[in-house]
Amino acid sequence: MTIKVDHRPLYLRVIDRIKEDIENGIFKEKEKLPSEFELAKSLGVSRATLREALRLLEEENVIVRRHGVGTFVNSKPFFTSGIEQLTSVSSMIRSVGMEPGTIYLSSMQSLPTEEDIKRFQCKEEQSIISMERVRTANGEPVVYCVDKVPKNYLPNDFLIREEGSIFTALEESGDIRVSHAVAFIDPVGYHEVA
Repeated sequence: MTIKVDHRPLYLRVIDRIKEDIENGIFKEKEKLPSEFELAKSLGVSRATLREALRLLEEENVIVRRHGVGTFVNSKPFFTSGIEQLTSVSSMIRSVGMEPGTIYLSSMQSLPTEEDIKRFQCKEEQSIISMERVRTANGEPVVYCVDKVPKNYLPNDFLIREEGSIFTALEESGDIRVSHAVAFIDPVGYHEVA
């Protein structure tokens, strides 16, 4: 018998649990969640941990907080097959019968910013890889990506691989499990420089 230990930060496990409870109908659309005190107690976590989880759930539009009123499950569906689904760009492109590709524009290694340290819960001396890429479908540009990942999460040969899926590389490492992602989407034009 094997017991798998979850080494992820507690707030990420709380996020998964609340999403599961919403998906299973324990918390319904537009329904008010229990108070922070009650919810933290029922989940067996501190209010600070719960607040961090709720902050991220609010960023993902899973919940809505109304000051002085409470926290509610957002009526906007988030278990659908759109950009909000946690899947790689490569997988999305393949799912519509096209061949994914990658045009690398730049990559650099640097020390983390204060925001990176908070986001990745990394140390000040831990290197961050920043990649600027254009993802293609059948050779046509479809997504411009700027990705940041702690260097130790990626294989050493990641930047020279033909396959550009960060999710695949993270899964191959076996050390971490991606439970959620935050995407900031801005429409941009793209043209190749001759």
